[in-house]
Amino acid sequence: MDKVLVIGGSGFVGSHTADKLSEEGFDVTIFDSISSKWLREDQKMVIGNMLDQELLTKTLKGFRYVYHFGGIADIQESKEKPYDTISLNVMGTTVALEAAIKNNVEKFIYASTMYVYSPYGSFYRASKQAAETIIETYCNENSLRYCLLRYGSLYGPRAQSWNGLKKSVNQIFSEGKLDYFGSGKERREYIHVRDAARLSVNILDESHDNQAINLTGQQVLVSDELINMIFEIAGKEKNVKYIDRDFNPDHYLMTPYRYTPKSAKKIVPESFIDLGEGILEVIQEIDNNLNNEEN
Repeated sequence: MDKVLVIGGSGFVGSHTADKLSEEGFDVTIFDSISSKWLREDQKMVIGNMLDQELLTKTLKGFRYVYHFGGIADIQESKEKPYDTISLNVMGTTVALEAAIKNNVEKFIYASTMYVYSPYGSFYRASKQAAETIIETYCNENSLRYCLLRYGSLYGPRAQSWNGLKKSVNQIFSEGKLDYFGSGKERREYIHVRDAARLSVNILDESHDNQAINLTGQQVLVSDELINMIFEIAGKEKNVKYIDRDFNPDHYLMTPYRYTPKSAKKIVPESFIDLGEGILEVIQEIDNNLNNEEN
């Protein structure tokens, strides 16, 4: 079996991608600073700091592919911790590239974001733009193939507490109300994390080598439509307070796109998990967690 290392595989997208890789018959090892709560019996776990070049180089011996999901992904956290963001997201990527090249890894798959197209996203966006450029340069100078995965609005089980949809569902479900930072007119292309994970594995095909890929969904909603859907599915009367967007200026309104010389092709799933079904799944996860806390 081809060996795959998933850096940051204990997290949201990383853990789902690791699961999909295992389902497809790959020999998967997760490298993360914390042990994965979702580690499968057929997966291995290496706990370590992704800035530890010696450990990462040693771990990567004999691996064919590397997926890199590590680093700071919360825009607000990146804004509050610019040094940590640059250190982990930029230098962490550089360390992973050096380790991959030393071990003759064939392909480096990097988890980026649609925010690279925009002026929004604070240091998170800046770090992703820098990392993409570094990856392209490293791979052009060495015999290492790459793929840049620019994810859209992800949601689903295992999401972090700051994930946009989960945060809204959590407050609506637990408090019966929502404080929403924005106008309600923001437009997003939602993609379930398992659909994104499936596409993230599909890009191992050589036809996607040395490219940037936009992974977004086919379900496009404005925020107010999504809010209405969540209240209805939760069985609660709509109670939402819209807070002026000036309080949250780091997110785009209608589209992340701004003129840029970077190009990418877009991939969407032909079959996908329905948004309503996905919201139900998030509500069930939150309900289970609340019941566990009470017990």
